Amino acid sequence: MRVFVDCDPGIDDALALAYLAADHRVEIAGVGAVYGNTGVESTAENAVRLLQLFGRPETPVAVGAARPLMQQPRLARHVHGDNGLGGIELPEAAKRPVSESAAELLVRLARSAPGELNVLALGPLTNLAVALALEPRLPELVNRVVVMGGAVRSPGNVTPWAEANVNNDPEAAEAVLGAGFDLTLVALDVTMRALATESWLEELAALPGERAQYAHRFLAYYVGWYTSFLGQRACPMHDPLAAAVLVDPSLVKESETVPVLVELAGAHTRGMTIADLRPRREETSRPAVVLPTEVDVPKFLSRMLRALA
Repeated sequence: MRVFVDCDPGIDDALALAYLAADHRVEIAGVGAVYGNTGVESTAENAVRLLQLFGRPETPVAVGAARPLMQQPRLARHVHGDNGLGGIELPEAAKRPVSESAAELLVRLARSAPGELNVLALGPLTNLAVALALEPRLPELVNRVVVMGGAVRSPGNVTPWAEANVNNDPEAAEAVLGAGFDLTLVALDVTMRALATESWLEELAALPGERAQYAHRFLAYYVGWYTSFLGQRACPMHDPLAAAVLVDPSLVKESETVPVLVELAGAHTRGMTIADLRPRREETSRPAVVLPTEVDVPKFLSRMLRALA
C-alpha cells in the first residue's frame, strides 16, 4: 500500500506515523506538512525527525501551507505543546524537507502511478485543496482518501459544532469533501470513543525500546491536557485511528455512506460538518463519503501497542 500522509505533527500525528512505519506492507511515499497543531516550520521539522526515529528516514517530507485559504490559523499549542510534541526534543535528522511544496509532491506522486496512491489527511485540509487546484483530476488519480476530521453526531472540540481540522480551514474541507474522492471521514463520532485509557498507557510504559518510550513521553503531555475534562487519565487516539482504518478498513464495524458538507457562512456554526442522514434523501450531485459510526476499538488499541513495540 502506497500512502501519502498530510499531517501537522502533533502528538497523535506522531503516533499515526509510528503505526504506518511499523507495517512493512505500507510504503510511506511522501509526507506533507501543514500548520495546525503548531506552525508549519515546526510540523515539517517534527515529521522529518519522527520518520528518522521510526525507521523511515528515506521518506520525502514537503513543507505545505502556513495558513488557511480564507482566515487566520488557530494553532493548538495548548494541547500539543509549543513544539507540537509536548516539549519533547527528538534527535536531529540528517535529511531536510524537499524543495517541492506538499501540494506539488502529492500531485507528482499521484500522477506517477495513477490509481495506486492512498492519502491520509490528519490536519487542516489546505494542502489537499491546493493540490486539487493544481490537478483537478486528483480524485481520479488517487485510490482512496481517509480524513481525520469533522463531527456529525458528536459535539465539536473547538466550538460546540466544529472539529479542529475542519474549523481551521472550512473552505478547504468543503472543497475536499465535495471533490468526488473515494473518501472515508473518520470523525470525532468515533475517535472520541477510541480512548487510550490508564491501563493501556501502563502497558505502553512497560514496553522496551526507543519508539515506545518516546510515545509514552509524548502522551504524558497529551493525557495531561485531556484528563482535565474527560474525568479520567486517558486521551482519544484521533489520528492513529484514521491511520488504522486506512490500512485495514475492516476495523470499521458500521458506517453510513452520505453526502457531507461544511458550513461556511453560519455566524455560530462555521466549520460544522453536516451530513444528510435522512433515510430518503433527495437526489443530489453531491458525492457521498463513508462515515464510520462504529469501529473495533479494542483491536485497534492492541495493534497500536504492537506497532509501538
